[in-house]
Amino acid sequence: MNKLRMIGNPDERHIVLADPWDSQHAVIETREFAAGAGFSKTDQVMISTAAAELSTNILRYAGTGELFLRIVRNMDRVGIEILAVDKGPGINNVKKALEDCYTTTKGSLGLGLPSVRRIMDEFEIESSPEEGTRITARKWRMHGKR
Repeated sequence: MNKLRMIGNPDERHIVLADPWDSQHAVIETREFAAGAGFSKTDQVMISTAAAELSTNILRYAGTGELFLRIVRNMDRVGIEILAVDKGPGINNVKKALEDCYTTTKGSLGLGLPSVRRIMDEFEIESSPEEGTRITARKWRMHGKR
């Protein structure tokens, strides 16, 4: 099964997350997507790290989910948006989950979501037991780049 789809145009990607290898696939695809959007090598690593954390959390806590990548524009800025969506049990305490070292899983460092929030320029999270979790994170390209 091909787990990558273009959604209507080359500025969008859809990655299905259903098994542990899908997280690695998400990292590779996100880095290539960021490179194609003109991000620096440093930003490519940062953005793909955010995708790794989000996809790992989906697989660990919800079992399955999706990442949507897209190029976004705002005035004279160009960026990448990562939308991570799952239908899992939700996050009981979002405020706590955004604190460093908070975890509900044995063996986890509890650095995932706080790291994503620091790495990306914008970060929004919605979560409920009925709907699962939806995280939107954006990184804007520095001026002067392509």
